[in-house]
Amino acid sequence: MKVLVLGGVAAGTKVAAKLLREDRSCEVTVLTKGKDISYAGCGLPYYVGGVIQEKSELIVNTPEKFAALTGAKVKTETEAVAVHPDRHTVDARDLKTGEVSEYSYDKLVIATGASPFVPPISGLDLKNVFVMRTPDDAIGLRAAVEAGEIKRAVVAGGGFIGLEVAENLAAKGVKTTVIDFAPHVLPNFLDPELSEYVENKMADEGIMPMTGVSLEGVEGSGKVEKVLTSKRGMKADALVLAIGIRPNTAFLEGSGIEMFKGTILTDQYLRTNVPDIYAAGDCAMVSNRQTGKPAWSPMGSTANIAGRILARDIAGREIAYPGVLGTGVARLPGGLNTGRTGLTETAARAEGYDVETVITVVDDKAHYYPGSGLFIIKLTADKATRKLLGVQVLGTGAVDKVTDIGVTAISLGATVDQLAAMDFAYAPPFSTAIHPFANSVNVLMNKLDGGLDSMTPAEYANGAAEDYEIIDCAINPALPEKKYVDLTKVEGEVPGLAKDAKLLLVCAKGKRAYLTQNRLKYYGYSNTKVLEGGTTFTEIEE
Repeated sequence: MKVLVLGGVAAGTKVAAKLLREDRSCEVTVLTKGKDISYAGCGLPYYVGGVIQEKSELIVNTPEKFAALTGAKVKTETEAVAVHPDRHTVDARDLKTGEVSEYSYDKLVIATGASPFVPPISGLDLKNVFVMRTPDDAIGLRAAVEAGEIKRAVVAGGGFIGLEVAENLAAKGVKTTVIDFAPHVLPNFLDPELSEYVENKMADEGIMPMTGVSLEGVEGSGKVEKVLTSKRGMKADALVLAIGIRPNTAFLEGSGIEMFKGTILTDQYLRTNVPDIYAAGDCAMVSNRQTGKPAWSPMGSTANIAGRILARDIAGREIAYPGVLGTGVARLPGGLNTGRTGLTETAARAEGYDVETVITVVDDKAHYYPGSGLFIIKLTADKATRKLLGVQVLGTGAVDKVTDIGVTAISLGATVDQLAAMDFAYAPPFSTAIHPFANSVNVLMNKLDGGLDSMTPAEYANGAAEDYEIIDCAINPALPEKKYVDLTKVEGEVPGLAKDAKLLLVCAKGKRAYLTQNRLKYYGYSNTKVLEGGTTFTEIEE
């Protein structure tokens, strides 16, 4: 069987390698537009910051090594320009000579990826305008920084790549501003209140977020000197475009392959609507595992997982790809990490779920262990079924472990009750005796069962506390001008507090306020609320 693979980065090379392990008799040819294959696209920002030191570390495989290792033929600097399904052929241009050749196939895999979106604005031809998609992009930006050309930079785009580039530029001493047209950074990845927390941490580190701002142009004499936005111009020595990507699918026009907004539509077996043609990676649309709706997931993880399944399907296994959960993790400016899987509260409500959410601030390992920190965890569950729908987490530590527990739970349709007493690993260097994930699940269960009456940070920000008296419940008084209640001294009615008064109980993280609420309820206080996340997450207004 002759299999032609278009694209040689993540999905394409995974398909080729796995297919030849499944069926060595296949004749597999990979055509790729670039000079490199299997490069570490997700590692590019870390080369800019010097975390990854050598250029060679960005290249996972050379064409020669890959061919020897797998048995696939690799043709670099060869760009597909047309697909002819009726003839089972592809036209591809040799980028060195300009010659167009015809390649035949029995099965065709389209894994051509995506390219950075470059907006139609003036000044992008100036020196020190960068994108961040290939090793050459990262090499060029780092070289300019190390040559002393860049002291101030604007990063356009507040998604993963934009924030990772910003973090690494700042680590190199570059004064950096991040702009994004969306209301917040990490739009659609986190709920707004968590994005605002990230923005505040960025500002604390001197990386200024400017949201709700559009990029309008670049000015300079030969090189970048000013970046123009819808709010104001900013002096800068460089502009990094991380606005988004667009699928590399223009060459499929007239092929009959069905697409949506440039992405190739596939079924659960990663087949297109055209016989013998498959697609995977950043150029393809998959589905959301929870909703069943089409989902675009331009992630290296998705490309590799889908590529492996696709290879087995071509080999005759007929394995369905179950879809994505929108899972992601990232290191953000200021030493903050974030992770998410499943539906955010915003997305869950848009899907029609009646949800309950909770935000907790919990230790990420034993509090007395050196290097311990905090997790801010937001859980979203369906009230009717009590199934976990989504997990969002921020922290300085291993947010991926919280995220991945969520992946497992959501994939298996677990309820919060099933997750609460799971036998998670514990030792002081790694976790807490009650795992931080289980701790958060317990809080959510308390809320679902009525044991916790709370106010979310989002509700507080929207004015829900206007007719509540704020009560300071911290270990020691922490809110000037607010009445202080010491949990250990509550043994009946609290002087000065009516039992029907509306009281918002606030501590550092939320736990001590909950304990105070529990005791006050026993003594007849009926209108108390706990501020979730406490003052760690929310700044209390005077």
